[in-house]
Amino acid sequence: MQLHEVKVHPSKALLKREDQLAWKMAGVATDKVAVQKDVAEMIINRVIDNAAVAIASVNRRPVVSARGMALGHTKKGSGATVFGMPSSATVSPEWAAWANGTAVRELDMHDTFLAADYSHPGDNIPPILAVAQAMGRSGRDFLRGAATGYELHINLVRAICLHEHRVDHIAHLCPASAAGIGTLLGLKQEVVFQSIQQALHTSISFRQSRKGEISSWKAYAPAHAGKLAIEAVDRCMRGEGAPSPIYEGEDSVIAWVLAGRTQADSKGRKTVYDPVYYHVPLPAAGEAKRAILDSYTKEHSAEYQSQALIDLAFRMRESITDFDAIEKITIHTSHHTHYVIGTGANDPQKMDPKASRETLDHSIMYIFAVALQDGSWHHVDSYEPKRAGRKDTVALWHKIETREAPEWTERYHSKDPDTLAFGGRVEILFKDGSTLVDELGVANAHPRGARPFAREQYIHKFRSMTDGIITAREANRFLEAVQNLAKLPAGELGQLNIALPKGTLLEAKPGIF
Repeated sequence: MQLHEVKVHPSKALLKREDQLAWKMAGVATDKVAVQKDVAEMIINRVIDNAAVAIASVNRRPVVSARGMALGHTKKGSGATVFGMPSSATVSPEWAAWANGTAVRELDMHDTFLAADYSHPGDNIPPILAVAQAMGRSGRDFLRGAATGYELHINLVRAICLHEHRVDHIAHLCPASAAGIGTLLGLKQEVVFQSIQQALHTSISFRQSRKGEISSWKAYAPAHAGKLAIEAVDRCMRGEGAPSPIYEGEDSVIAWVLAGRTQADSKGRKTVYDPVYYHVPLPAAGEAKRAILDSYTKEHSAEYQSQALIDLAFRMRESITDFDAIEKITIHTSHHTHYVIGTGANDPQKMDPKASRETLDHSIMYIFAVALQDGSWHHVDSYEPKRAGRKDTVALWHKIETREAPEWTERYHSKDPDTLAFGGRVEILFKDGSTLVDELGVANAHPRGARPFAREQYIHKFRSMTDGIITAREANRFLEAVQNLAKLPAGELGQLNIALPKGTLLEAKPGIF
């Protein structure tokens, strides 16, 4: 890997495109290095993972609405498939990415990568696959595109923190997806360069989508980024350009949205001072794209920082005989967990039994209380209004607080995979003064966890989450096709779609489309 220094440059510097991050990213996308076997196998795992959570959410309202919008843009012959629909019902690829991306994200249960920023790199799969289907590409082409999307997305997340500036993490997803589509289609570096810049320029949004009363937009946001990425590539393939340099320019994303330290003087003139440097790792020419292997999926349907704490709750409950005897629970954890899903967020909605599902899956207080009481976690039942409103649960929930612990923040940001951790230490104080203390660094499903996910676990997750929704025959057909992904010929990627039995898909309320 090579580290690339990125900072704001004044316009008069005439920064060469060869020195711009977007150009270097385009170089990674156009490098024809082979996809290594273990990387290809992990991409297949994540396609299975995405399909599992997408089908489980296929009749939830946000997904039904997104599908209804997509079906207003049918495209015969050169379209892409929509989860739940027959493979013959194809739509324009950007709308397939919209519908499928929403289905994948709705339950907050697919893969994750956490570093300087946050991400769900599996969100790259819907737009890249939609374009692959629409353009008649092969399984091998798709694998190359997906490897690029994961590589660039994860490496941006390693280096550039968006959340400290309250920028939503789709700003890393959209340019990565555009680059992955460029790889898939074998586009020239110039076209990919412009596509990446357009994609970033159009995808800046803010973290209010994950703050306060969290709505269905949390599921729509990455789907919107995928749709924007496809549209950006389409425009640039036709010869259109983009704002440049999009990362380093005087009025760029880094300059005004992130930490570029650009300001206007008393006369309104822009000046740059005390520049902040980002150091973005990218593969050297000819170096394999392996970043996907550093990401991890979810066993439980909740924010990733809650995964280890759910597993810890299961373990700690075995030592508790009377939940009413609990006086207080303190979760010592990382800065992110405390301030985003903990009491440090200062969001009263996180303690409200009438809060939305999207809000509850970003409340570690609620999640830990339910996991401690039930000893299990279910992507639907654990969030039911009746479950959230149970009096004993509300009482326990309101006894929980989080605190930032420097050692857990340090482990969260560790560059050493052996110490990297996303969990915490829990102290349960009982009314008689006794305590129960335990800690867990990584979830059981994490590569360093007690039960790391491999192909067997991905298939089990798929079967358990789709049971009763699709037929056994359709499940078996999909699993056979996806595990043969590298050998699927051009024009056969529609086999990765999954159809529900006729008459079981809900229809959306009418809108404009």
